[in-house]
Amino acid sequence: MFSKLRDKLKNFLGSKETLEEPKPKKEISKKESKKIREKPEKTSKKITKSKPVKDKEIEEPLQQEEISKIKTEELKEEELEKKPSFLSRFAKKISLSTTTLEKEHIDEIFEPLEFILLENNVALEVVDRIKENLSKDLIGIEVKKGTIEKTISDSLKESISSVLVEAPDLIEEIKKKSGVYTIVFFGINGSGKTTSLAKLAYKLKSNGISCVFAAGDTFRAASIEQLEKHASNLGLNVIKQQYGSDPAAVAFDAKKYAEKNKIKCLLIDTAGRMYTKENLIKEMEKIIRVIKPDLKIFVGESIAGNDSIEQAKTFNEAIGIDGIILSKADVDEKGGTALSVSYVTGKPIYFLGEGQDYKDLIEFKKSAILNSLGLE
Repeated sequence: MFSKLRDKLKNFLGSKETLEEPKPKKEISKKESKKIREKPEKTSKKITKSKPVKDKEIEEPLQQEEISKIKTEELKEEELEKKPSFLSRFAKKISLSTTTLEKEHIDEIFEPLEFILLENNVALEVVDRIKENLSKDLIGIEVKKGTIEKTISDSLKESISSVLVEAPDLIEEIKKKSGVYTIVFFGINGSGKTTSLAKLAYKLKSNGISCVFAAGDTFRAASIEQLEKHASNLGLNVIKQQYGSDPAAVAFDAKKYAEKNKIKCLLIDTAGRMYTKENLIKEMEKIIRVIKPDLKIFVGESIAGNDSIEQAKTFNEAIGIDGIILSKADVDEKGGTALSVSYVTGKPIYFLGEGQDYKDLIEFKKSAILNSLGLE
């Protein structure tokens, strides 16, 4: 996740090493040089024993190959060091030792950054917010020429951090509540909703929290069987009715079962629905009205980009979601959805789904995201 965006940001900001004094290259001592020369000679003897070669087939000595390889790697590193980042080029334009950053400076800095963010699925309103934060932080401040890159990099880190909404500790939230803690999962077809529900159940069970499933998807063929399969794998029960039954009635029965059997957490699956269908939205509203859940989770695909962002906004407007799980985050190279979806809804991302195993549900942490972007 974030691999493409991280690489683009590196080219924009420059590596951390470019902000510091270059470290002197390590010189090879005479002793080490001797070892390098001696090592290949032993290798060449083994080759001679196993398969004699003709004079014209004899290649350069191995030590020469090794030295040549080292020199090639050094040249590549030097070329990368010589290639300046955008901020380095910007800093060189400033002739004075100290300068006051003006609006035109921020506009010049932000233009290539805006393109980087947009092409990596960061929502336009999030891009505007990052620019607004940068402007507030930087316009009017005096910076020394040698610290311009670091000042702007630090400000960008703070700007991106400000658009990320971190969720509370769900495990602690569930444990401290008296009675059954109810979570309802919503999302469109194929978003990974049922699998995310099962992954969360595995996490809760691993933390000593008892669970039960409610098969509220009474529409899609084989949806109940899919949930039963997950329940069997996890050693949990499923409360269900016939296909075509009222999902709110299934959820109601499941909550009564959980209360009677002193089960701590009820996880309710629902039918995947297009957020544009008014009758399906009303069905969701009925489930919420009957059950009064503690947490309403929207599950969206990280790789869906702006589609997931729009879906989350519409679900939030319809039912008031409380949090988000982004599935398929491990195959999302851009990462813009994670930067955008919580900001545009004002709701936190609780988890990122990565991989197919039940354990592959990662808590969403600001520090981990900033580190993935190379900003930490």
